[in-house]
Amino acid sequence: MFQNNKFFNIAIPILIAANIFAWNAILFGGNTENLELWFLDVGQGDSELVNLPGDVQILIDGGPPNGKVLNELAKAMKPMDRYIDILVVSHPQLDHFAGLIDVLKNYQVGVVIDNGRKGTAKAYADFKKALAESGARHIILAEGDSIKYGKTRFDILSPNKTNLASKELNDTTLVMLLQDRGLRALYTGDIGQNIEDELIRRYNLSADILKVGHHGSRFSSSPEWLQVVRPKISVIEVGARNTYGHPTPAALTNLADIGSQIFRTDQDGTVKMIFDGRSLIVYK
Repeated sequence: MFQNNKFFNIAIPILIAANIFAWNAILFGGNTENLELWFLDVGQGDSELVNLPGDVQILIDGGPPNGKVLNELAKAMKPMDRYIDILVVSHPQLDHFAGLIDVLKNYQVGVVIDNGRKGTAKAYADFKKALAESGARHIILAEGDSIKYGKTRFDILSPNKTNLASKELNDTTLVMLLQDRGLRALYTGDIGQNIEDELIRRYNLSADILKVGHHGSRFSSSPEWLQVVRPKISVIEVGARNTYGHPTPAALTNLADIGSQIFRTDQDGTVKMIFDGRSLIVYK
């Protein structure tokens, strides 16, 4: 998987500091030469920020309508930075798109990418209005499309035309594989086992980092899927209080069985990863 595997290390430092300014410098200071992957604590929902070298920012989903995404972006982005280059809606469900309404109203956004499906939640009309008023360009992507910048690329592995026609919105999720100088990170939104099985048959899915599908529900993270992906690190984005039982014991057991290091936003808060081309450092 890695061309330079002997140089690749994963460190999970435990950060203890008395000085609040030291915390800010360690956790939130940006090095634009590195790739930064943020898994934001937005409660029961998904939101991930990718900061590419050169301060190009891609925000994937915005969580539910609870205002938390703005608080998290204020920590992850530089104080005067009010521009997000690309905003991605993985699929139009409330816990993924609703927080983006506030983002569109409070940040300048260059491009908004989605799968072309309309949401059924009442707030989706508010999202479309905010998108129209923002002036951002709207682009629809699906399987086979890519986003490329410098040494980084996002390949869209799903949905295909059949998935897009599904009555189940989770099946329409934009599944994205990030590749950067040998590092591979897989963003899976809310896909279930049916989409996992389909992807297994079609792609090389090995990844160092996995955004665990559907908040660790019983409908995803099958043993077969995880045996193929075999992530060194898995991140579950989930609310501390949720009525779904996420993450389920089955999902946690399946992840533990492959030896993946598990992070959970309900327990660890926002998770930040820094990759310099050789080493990956994880902060929680």
